[in-house]
Amino acid sequence: MPAQKSKGRAASRNKDKWKSKIWYDIMAPDMFNRQKVAETFADDPEKIIGRVARVTVQDITGDFSKMHIKMSFKINDVRGTEAHTYFVGHDMTSDYVRRMTRRRKSKIDTIVDAKTRDGYIIRLKPLAISNNRVRSSQQSAIRLTMENVIGEFATNKNLDEVVKAIISGQLAKQAAIACKPIQPLQRVEIRKSEILEAGYIPDIPDKEEDSDETTETVSNESDDSAPEVEEIIEPEAKSAE
Repeated sequence: MPAQKSKGRAASRNKDKWKSKIWYDIMAPDMFNRQKVAETFADDPEKIIGRVARVTVQDITGDFSKMHIKMSFKINDVRGTEAHTYFVGHDMTSDYVRRMTRRRKSKIDTIVDAKTRDGYIIRLKPLAISNNRVRSSQQSAIRLTMENVIGEFATNKNLDEVVKAIISGQLAKQAAIACKPIQPLQRVEIRKSEILEAGYIPDIPDKEEDSDETTETVSNESDDSAPEVEEIIEPEAKSAE
């Protein structure tokens, strides 16, 4: 009998803890109009600070042609049931990259670190695919050209402008045009980006209708004090439950 009572109490505690959890709407950063992109579940708003939501550009814009681009947003502020985020990087799906890199073509990639005009240090990883095999000297020249073009662009733009240029393909197009005199390229992509050092992460302004709210705001202005990422959240998280 005592063992049965102990099991019953444990089950009751687990049930109560589950009931105390609520859904939080994960909102995209200002560069994506702070729209809802995913949801996450927790019993305490402090526990979702530092979580990362990964969503495709298609999920955000509805553009089917951008379904291979995944954006990563990190939660740094919770207001009521809204979890606000900032951009921490992007990458392209592995199957998309594999489709680009066919046989009898040269794959030319490099890494570019740059400081944006608003103080973010961002790492960009461009990838160029040639129509046919190219000599190693040409590959070196293409790498150097991509580094110069992409580095100069990022240095003279704010982070929002860099991210939008990546998504639209504008930045990759500029690199491809610059490399054309060396060797015409079949494709250039910025396959991955990563924020190495955050610049100014803006506060989320209070909404006028929220002025009477008594919900405590849990914020984390400094990335140094954020907990380690607890989970990767996909847009389908709630429906999967």
